[in-house]
Amino acid sequence: RLLIDFFCQSLNTSLLRPYLDSLGGTRFQNGANFAIVGSATLPKNVPFSLSIQLMQFSHFKSRSLELASSSNSLKGMYISENGFKNALYMIDIGQNDISHSFAEGNSYSQTVKLIPQIVSEIQSGIMRLYNEGGRRFWIHNTGPLGCLPQKLSMVKSKDLDQHGCLASYNSAAKLFNQRLDHMCEELRSQLKDATIIYVDIYTIKYSLIANSNEYGFGRPLMACCGYEGTPYNYNVNITCGHKGSNVCDKGSRFVSWDGIHYTETANAIVAMKVLSMHYSKPSTPFHFFCRR
Repeated sequence: RLLIDFFCQSLNTSLLRPYLDSLGGTRFQNGANFAIVGSATLPKNVPFSLSIQLMQFSHFKSRSLELASSSNSLKGMYISENGFKNALYMIDIGQNDISHSFAEGNSYSQTVKLIPQIVSEIQSGIMRLYNEGGRRFWIHNTGPLGCLPQKLSMVKSKDLDQHGCLASYNSAAKLFNQRLDHMCEELRSQLKDATIIYVDIYTIKYSLIANSNEYGFGRPLMACCGYEGTPYNYNVNITCGHKGSNVCDKGSRFVSWDGIHYTETANAIVAMKVLSMHYSKPSTPFHFFCRR
């Protein structure tokens, strides 16, 4: 289960279905998930950048309203105008932009120069949703990129911090987060009738690495599913699910599932901390939006 799954379960509601499931008669009355693996803000207009996801949303909204107001016997499967107005719009994007920049061989300084443009795209996306009627936004900052086993295994010249993570990668992530936080503050002053929550995912996830023993993670920088064993169990040529890869023993505790994504155990801890309100600004319970 991912963070969004735990959030839905905390509300005793059904899990969100992927937008691209729409051809199968999927029920969307509870919302939709537009997330796509590997998506970024830049470049624009390529599958599945943020701008493309927003185009998908506009199409989804238009079609949903059309069906919800029809005499179709399945109209209850779709979201009404009031549903879109009162929906919570969750945004978690940006890490892949930073990751792609480093992967292309860009230096730290070249990478951080992209951050204003990345954040500008996110701000434009929020404004587009606002103009579509959205008023409730839940914005995640990005996690410690430099602690992912994939990055640690592929970077030859390692500038490691005290917990074994790539310092430059994490520094870029933190600069992005600072800019994103500032953007949220600006939008709160501009959009007086909107609620904009900024959630510090970075601090939560880095804590799993820095305080791994407290959480029972013996090897926090090693992937559960991968190839090559210690220290990272990640090989770009034999990734999780491919022939030759191996999986950790059932019941063992790992932070990373496949070198990029987190395990369900780690996601459960992150979700619990997000729901605690200690990492959100302003401090707001997740179910707050259900009572308004």
